[in-house]
Amino acid sequence: MALIDSGEVDETGHPVVRNAMSARDAYLAAMQGLTHACYTFWPDIILFISGFYLTDEHFQLFRSRGHKIVILHTEEPYQSEEQMKRGAYADLNLLNDPVNIDMWRRVAPAEYFPHCYRPDVHYPRSGPVYAPKASDLCFIGTAFRSRIGFFSAMDLNGIDVLIGGNDWGKLPEDKLHLAKFVGTDQGAADCVDNAQTAELYRNAKMGINFYRRESEDEWDGRAWAMGPREVEMAACGLPFLRDPRPESDQLFPMLPSFSSPGEASEKLRWWIKHQRERENAAAKARAAIEDRTFRNSARRLLQRLDSL
Repeated sequence: MALIDSGEVDETGHPVVRNAMSARDAYLAAMQGLTHACYTFWPDIILFISGFYLTDEHFQLFRSRGHKIVILHTEEPYQSEEQMKRGAYADLNLLNDPVNIDMWRRVAPAEYFPHCYRPDVHYPRSGPVYAPKASDLCFIGTAFRSRIGFFSAMDLNGIDVLIGGNDWGKLPEDKLHLAKFVGTDQGAADCVDNAQTAELYRNAKMGINFYRRESEDEWDGRAWAMGPREVEMAACGLPFLRDPRPESDQLFPMLPSFSSPGEASEKLRWWIKHQRERENAAAKARAAIEDRTFRNSARRLLQRLDSL
């Protein structure tokens, strides 16, 4: 957000600055391009991905103009209450997890739309391992405090670990021993893009999925659907350790699950030593999600939109 000089100085004589506008005004300003596009092209349907920065005024405007509103909500069940406020304006809500779908349907139409993958990005390795990107264990994801604690509690001695994603360059002092595992081309504190993530997956022996416990504990583990990371690892042919959920239990019984850092450490050491078992499990996991492509999801969505 832009800063402006307040005309005041602090005790050290330096100018005091303040935000040029409130967060709400900044959201409205940032969305001017959206309203301009809508009233240049006048779409029948407006599809929002999350819609985090849209205000009530935006949704009221779109509804008053007769547009159909569809929102894909990506943070179920972590942010159900917040997402339902936006979802109340929608003609159709698409949920990444159906655990609260009955509650949603008391607010507005809602359906479960599972995560999917892009075959041109997420595909298995076809040749030898590329040594500069190779690892025994690869994890790409935001450094939530619960994840930092989990990896810190694992026994990773002697294992070639590669960690990347948001905020891994901001480890607390008592967890700095994890810094030696952080190694991505874009830097320790940055996002790792989809193409680079897929390349790292293809050159790893094992992956791991650990759901953040921030907001997860609030739901007492009631989340049902697996996350995008699991779909993408499976599509890339990477076997992985599972933080269990009902959907992944159904789809990936061939992949090991864990209930503690110690159990994850033990299973990791077994799997990285057994190549044939890894390859067999990876092939079965990929077959289980083979039809979950972007194209198939888009086709399903278009068919559903015909009924709006």
